[in-house]
Amino acid sequence: MESILKSPIWPIFCLMLFVSACSQNDAPVASSASFTASSTADPEEYKYLIGPGDILNIFVWRNPEISGSFTVRPDGMITTSLVEDIPVTGKTPTELAREIEDVLSTYLREPIVTVTVSGFTGPYTEQVRIIGEASSPQALNYSQYMTVLDVMIQVGGLTEFADGNNTSLVRIENGQQKKYRVRLDDLVRKGDITANTNMLPGDILIIPEAWF
Repeated sequence: MESILKSPIWPIFCLMLFVSACSQNDAPVASSASFTASSTADPEEYKYLIGPGDILNIFVWRNPEISGSFTVRPDGMITTSLVEDIPVTGKTPTELAREIEDVLSTYLREPIVTVTVSGFTGPYTEQVRIIGEASSPQALNYSQYMTVLDVMIQVGGLTEFADGNNTSLVRIENGQQKKYRVRLDDLVRKGDITANTNMLPGDILIIPEAWF
C-alpha cells in the first residue's frame, strides 16, 4: 500500500476518482406524485405514442368493410382499405382517429373512427434501453410510472460483475443530455428503496463492470 501511495500515478488516480464522483448527481427518488427533474415528459402527463410493430384496430362506425386490424410498418405507416400510406408513428390513437376521419370524409358522410392499439412496441425514441452488466440487456417499451426497479425485474437483475452503484442514467432534459448516478447495488442487492427512481421515455441505463 505504501508503494502505491508513493507512486507518481497516485495523484492522477485520485483525480480520476474525484472527477468521476462529481460528474453526475444521484437520480431523484421515485414518486408517482411528483418528479423533480425537468424532462421531456412527466409520468403524470404521459400518453402512449404509436410506433412500428404496433397493431392498430381501426373501427369505422357503420362501415365494417373498411374496419380492421393493421400492423404499423417499419417506415411508420399503415395501409387501409381506402387509403394507402398513412403516417402513424409518434401519434396518439385519438390523434390518428381524427386524421383518419378527415381522410375518410372524402368518401363517407361524417365518418366516426375509433383506434385502439395492441402489441405496444412504441416509437424507438420512447423506448428505455439498458446496456452493460444487466443479466439481459435490452430495449423495453416505456410504461407510465415505470421505475428503475421495474426495469431491473424485466432484465433479470445485475450480473455478478456489475458495479451497480455507479450506474449512469442518461436522459434528455430541455434538449440537453444529462447524466445521473443510480445506486443499483443498494436497490437490488440491499433492498434500499430510496435508491429507486422514475424512468422516462427515451432513458438509457448504463451499468458498468466493477474493477477488481
